[in-house]
Amino acid sequence: MSSSAIVPAESAIARADAAPRLKAAVIGAGLLGLDLAERLNTSPVLSCALVASRRSSASALRRAAQLGCQVSTEGIAAVVRADVDVVFDASSAEAHGAHWAALASSDVLLVDLTPSSGGSMVTPTVNGVRAESDRHLSLVSCGGQAVLPVLDAIARNSERVGDVEVVTTVASAGVGPATRDNLDEYLAITGYAVERLTGSPGVKVLATISPALPAPAFRAQITACAYGIQPAALSGAVEAAADAVRRYAPGYEVSALSVAAGLVQATVTVTARAGRLPSFAGNVEIINAAAVTLAERYARSREVGHRG
Repeated sequence: MSSSAIVPAESAIARADAAPRLKAAVIGAGLLGLDLAERLNTSPVLSCALVASRRSSASALRRAAQLGCQVSTEGIAAVVRADVDVVFDASSAEAHGAHWAALASSDVLLVDLTPSSGGSMVTPTVNGVRAESDRHLSLVSCGGQAVLPVLDAIARNSERVGDVEVVTTVASAGVGPATRDNLDEYLAITGYAVERLTGSPGVKVLATISPALPAPAFRAQITACAYGIQPAALSGAVEAAADAVRRYAPGYEVSALSVAAGLVQATVTVTARAGRLPSFAGNVEIINAAAVTLAERYARSREVGHRG
């Protein structure tokens, strides 16, 4: 495959309606990027116009083309030239800064799925409204998307949050090379997001990549000191938060919740139920579903603005 050409899509996916969609580009053709392309194919307000990467295999780009997207091996250079409205960065934290610099002067929404420190940190059910105004959104991390709705419920139903510990476990088969390379960034940005949301003076984030077979579902365990908390109110708030997340990630569950002597412990599990993802890849499902949900909110707000 030529390193300079954009390869035409091998097939286009027929659509039943002709409503205009915002065109999206995906940077990266790994597990995250290909799943994003599939999700965009089913969105009522977005379409996948381009998948661009400099590191992905030819077979990965062929798969993207089969999904109805144009593909390129030029990475961000191809995205800059493309006529798109939304860009999803599923590459690496190291590369994201350069990607934003290349797109900052353009009128596009950049949704960052890497654990970099740029952009407004957003979770759909916590502060998703920011997708309607901010042009540079950070999805924090898959762990962040899993725990922040629960931690938001804890913060809103207590007088003060003390130390917080988050431990995530993900199947080895569901972790690509970029995620492994960015593990330190994952821990740092997840911890920073938890600190910003809860006001906790001490946050510790740990991560385990499990080689166990059968592959375990994506899981996040939360331990938080919370002062002045009412267990009954918290239980209802957590249940409501989980229901809200399930609107875009149906496999999201708070499988355990306990409160004792000001110590809150919760376990979140995410099972992938969409597309061709294996069920254990809940880490991919939670962050990709959140990314598309936020971009769809942006698209709908822009449509309303144009009509107004």
